[in-house]
Amino acid sequence: MAQVEVLDRLAETLCDPKECLATRFRALFTLRNVGGPRAVESIGRAFGDPSALLKHELAYCLGQMRDPSAISLLSSVLRDPHQEPMVRHEAGEALGAIGIPKVLDILREYSSDPVIEVAETCQLAVQRIEWLQNKQKQEETNLSSNPYLSVDPAPPSQERDIASLRAMLLDCDTPLFARYRAMFALRNAGGDEAALALADGLSCGSALFRHEVAFVLGQMQLAVAVPALKAALSLPTENPMVRHECAEALGAITQQHCEELLREHLLDPDVVVRESCEVALDIHESETCGEFQYANGLSKIADTVSAN
Repeated sequence: MAQVEVLDRLAETLCDPKECLATRFRALFTLRNVGGPRAVESIGRAFGDPSALLKHELAYCLGQMRDPSAISLLSSVLRDPHQEPMVRHEAGEALGAIGIPKVLDILREYSSDPVIEVAETCQLAVQRIEWLQNKQKQEETNLSSNPYLSVDPAPPSQERDIASLRAMLLDCDTPLFARYRAMFALRNAGGDEAALALADGLSCGSALFRHEVAFVLGQMQLAVAVPALKAALSLPTENPMVRHECAEALGAITQQHCEELLREHLLDPDVVVRESCEVALDIHESETCGEFQYANGLSKIADTVSAN
């Protein structure tokens, strides 16, 4: 099958509201893995979908692709007041992930957005790009020490002591960029002690901060984080951004009681949480059987594209 035909088929699946959300997510992550301007355009077509969760993930994938051809699209999403805050936030983060100076003007403009999650995201994105411009040479190893190969909203701290990193992470008087650096240093350090330090972050700071903590715990996939993730997911007063990320993190942890918990929330009153649990159960299944890798966007159809 020619590559164009495969990409067209993936795009049709991604944009088809009749398809289940898990299938659409698989198409999205495969498009991310394939990359290129046509994949960017295909992903961009789905921003008219009513699912905030899907649109949030579209923006995330565009950021991870780091393709400058997505800048115009992501900028329009960030500017659109009709898009949900979690979608606009992810568009801002994606612009920061692309990381080139031409996006600084729009990021600075929205660093004072009335939606706090959007404002904080754009502030972090500006600081990330400034760090890349000014300090990358001195701290080059910080970019290569990420075992997860993700493009993160902040570089890891150079601090290595777990207790010191935990103190920095939980100090709400410390600038957010520094706390994020501590967060990613803890994630990269790995192990139960670091995961438990991160789990403490689920009960402090802004919703944006807490949602990122849940995301990195999902990357680590350690069972010690399950009680904290479960508590945040089960808290109806918690911000849906945080609860959604907790659900997906639990999906990445291959334990039977994680699956049971996610099934309990398939009827959650919040649509973002419901949809996240649906996708998380697919993540859980893929992690268990190895059929599809969400982290890398790998699938049989991606292999077909690569072969042509």
